[in-house]
Amino acid sequence: MDRVWGIFQDLEYNMKTENKILELSFDFALQTIGLYKLLVEKREFVLSRQLLKSGTSIGANIEEAGAAQSRKDFISKMSIASKEARETRYWLRLLEKSKLVDIDYSSYLISIEHIVNILTKIVKTSSEEI
Repeated sequence: MDRVWGIFQDLEYNMKTENKILELSFDFALQTIGLYKLLVEKREFVLSRQLLKSGTSIGANIEEAGAAQSRKDFISKMSIASKEARETRYWLRLLEKSKLVDIDYSSYLISIEHIVNILTKIVKTSSEEI
């Protein structure tokens, strides 16, 4: 019985974490769209497009993971979301350091770092349970 309860608690924890990351990634996608608009207004078209694609893809992959057909499929989708988050962090760091558009990227970098950390934990925890 203790083993069953432990599995239930793990499942409940994972569901809460997944709902949290889904919400965080959706909010981040909205922030990314706003940043994209600002960058385009300031005539930055190349990196802003890359940022828009990767920044909005994170949540889309997390959403897909919610309908995974297996644990392996879930891990695959969450791993892709993690890769997209890391790519997004790269574009943000590049924009910040290049000063193509001199704005404060710190809040975006803090948000994406938080998302990367959560996704890394989800993938690692889910992979250990196999």
